[in-house]
Amino acid sequence: MRILDRYVARNFIVGYLITTFVLIGLCTLIDLFVNLDEFAEHAEKGTGFVLANIYDYYKVQSTLWFRDLAGVITIVAAVFSLGRMTYANELIAIMASGVSLKRVIVPIVLLSLVSMGLLVLDQELVIPRLAHKLIRSHDYDPASESVHYVWFMPDRNNSLICTRKYEKGAMIHPTILKRRPIPGTAGQFEVVDVIQADRAVWDDPRGGWVLENGRYWGTFEQAQRQVAGEARTVDFYATDLTPDLIPLRQQEGYKALLSYRQLLALEEQAQRIRDVAELYVQKHARITAPIINMVMLLLALPVLVVRDPKVLKSAILKAFSLVILCFSVATLCRMFAAEEIFGRVLPEVWTWAPIILFVPVAFMELDAMKT
Repeated sequence: MRILDRYVARNFIVGYLITTFVLIGLCTLIDLFVNLDEFAEHAEKGTGFVLANIYDYYKVQSTLWFRDLAGVITIVAAVFSLGRMTYANELIAIMASGVSLKRVIVPIVLLSLVSMGLLVLDQELVIPRLAHKLIRSHDYDPASESVHYVWFMPDRNNSLICTRKYEKGAMIHPTILKRRPIPGTAGQFEVVDVIQADRAVWDDPRGGWVLENGRYWGTFEQAQRQVAGEARTVDFYATDLTPDLIPLRQQEGYKALLSYRQLLALEEQAQRIRDVAELYVQKHARITAPIINMVMLLLALPVLVVRDPKVLKSAILKAFSLVILCFSVATLCRMFAAEEIFGRVLPEVWTWAPIILFVPVAFMELDAMKT
């Protein structure tokens, strides 16, 4: 059995690597073909600069494409492995030796679990660290900054941070509105202090912004009047709003680039029902996404295990039809998860619904396999 396991595992790994390079390479070529003119906007800086910019852009984008294509890669690798064995009539020989075909798919399932582990590592460790690079545009110039202002951006202290000019990790004339919750209300705050400064520079070891000529006003009205003698000096403000996080938060859908731990921290700051629901969707999706990928694989495997090479094409078509159905249902559930339906918002139910629906189907298919 160890020889058979190694043989099936080798076929699957070869198919997995080939599929990974082909699909990610295809995404790269299509995106490069569509956006080549944007990369060429910096042609005056030389061919080397343009090529380095292209390499740096797609080097980080490949991590995002791997996350999105991890399930498809696993299924295609399984098709490659089992299809090769079917065409060579190896499954018939295995059955003739008295080995169940369910035993053949065990190495594929185990290796798929390992690939889902890679997906989790990519989502939780790699992507959050590269999030500030993943939001860059194709015509990004490292010498310039893409964020020029910050308007009322909240942090973990429930404060709002504003600045009319943000460049190279520094805020020019920032204003920080410190707030506290109003007792007896839900999601309502009142401003208790206002901090103003000429400039703020990020200090990573201390975890905050160093303020130049910072002034600590007692109330918002005093800050507006700029009453002389009423301001206290302040030289530092501790916050979780880092220079990398500022441009990230200004992008639509930035929550998908955060880790599970970052989503938990952001959840404590959210006040609107829709914001909380979107965070719940992202948080539960980190758990359900690998499970759904495995469910799609288990839907496809029993269909792909056929003995006659003549029916392999129809088996592949049926397997991909089931996978597309499961993926479509999961996508629709994600779309409705943060919406109010019949007066209620149930992000947890919608996120887990595809698993509840298709796990029994997958096990029924496994039980009905002709071995």
